[in-house]
Amino acid sequence: MTRRLVVFLLFFTTGIAVGMVLTGRMRTTEDAIAQPQSAQPIDRPAITGGAQSLPDLTGIAERAVRAVTSITTTSTVRSPVAVDPFGFFYRDEMIERRAQSLGSGVIVSADGYVVTNNHVIETRGSRPQVSVILADKREFVATVVGTDEQTDLAVLKIDARDLPTLAWGDSGHLKVAEWVLAIGNPFGVFSQTVTLGIVSATSRNVEGLGTYEDFIQTDAAINRGNSGGALINARGELVGINSAIYSETGGYQGIGLAVPSNLVRKTMDELIKNGMVKRGTMLGIQLQAMNDAIARQVGAPDAKGALVSRLDPQSAAYGAGLRPGDVIVAINGTNLESAQHFLKLLGDSEVGSTATLTIIRDGRRATARVPVEQAVPSRRRVR
Repeated sequence: MTRRLVVFLLFFTTGIAVGMVLTGRMRTTEDAIAQPQSAQPIDRPAITGGAQSLPDLTGIAERAVRAVTSITTTSTVRSPVAVDPFGFFYRDEMIERRAQSLGSGVIVSADGYVVTNNHVIETRGSRPQVSVILADKREFVATVVGTDEQTDLAVLKIDARDLPTLAWGDSGHLKVAEWVLAIGNPFGVFSQTVTLGIVSATSRNVEGLGTYEDFIQTDAAINRGNSGGALINARGELVGINSAIYSETGGYQGIGLAVPSNLVRKTMDELIKNGMVKRGTMLGIQLQAMNDAIARQVGAPDAKGALVSRLDPQSAAYGAGLRPGDVIVAINGTNLESAQHFLKLLGDSEVGSTATLTIIRDGRRATARVPVEQAVPSRRRVR
């Protein structure tokens, strides 16, 4: 029997919404129940058992849950309904229903900035309203400061002061098997839920989940509604924003994915400052992932790098000497692991600069100096 793995975004949707196929279950709204500071871990003795010891994370969890919120996005959806069920004078009549999506968020500043996933607040309906519910049950209508589809991140602002926050951790220092806690609002019901796990892997790229990928993989249990919630380390620092699960069933199966905090912080700062994220790109180029067969065909030593499958003859990259069939194996001296790795490094490059590419063409190495252009940014959406 063929088994199919699917990546599921972790927001939970209620109401009627046309085309939303990644929801768990749907119900009408009428039926629904409805400045970063340094972490101060509480020093408690470790829990010991035999030859091993586990950290006591109760103090960390107690503090962290206060900075994790629930988020609801409510909008009006219009859908057709047949008014003549016998079909003699068949016509559709549009009716309006209220649709609601539920997710999580993290307070990152005492004056009301909240980070979540873009897909938590994204809606196809009209007249959307985003609300943030704090751990103390206070509810605020939020302003969307900006969104970034490529990282699936969004920044909200609520009119509140002296809020509890999570300190930023350095996701670049995460190690495999390091303890982490996932905190969120699974299924829109179990707010401030805390689960324990480890870092299973870092720098994960998952095809089809996003353009700009660099995920932390964890086995901490996360489910629908956890989107936008916090992944914290044993020091109580925010190291990731939980975004998706990889599953055969649509439920938790031990593979959760989080956007690393270093990328979250950089994206958030740009959204607050500019309302959008500026990224470098090379317009008119289409890339393909490498494999052993392609490597043998083009004379590359291995399957690392990115194959230029198509290139617009009018593009700046073509004018700089790049050609279809070239394999890009390094950018500015950094060797590439994959096409996604290249896109990440290119996106981090300064717009207007020149990138030095090391390429393989007909089995020989060469270089090309290609201008870094402005990628089309996600539109700023303030409401």
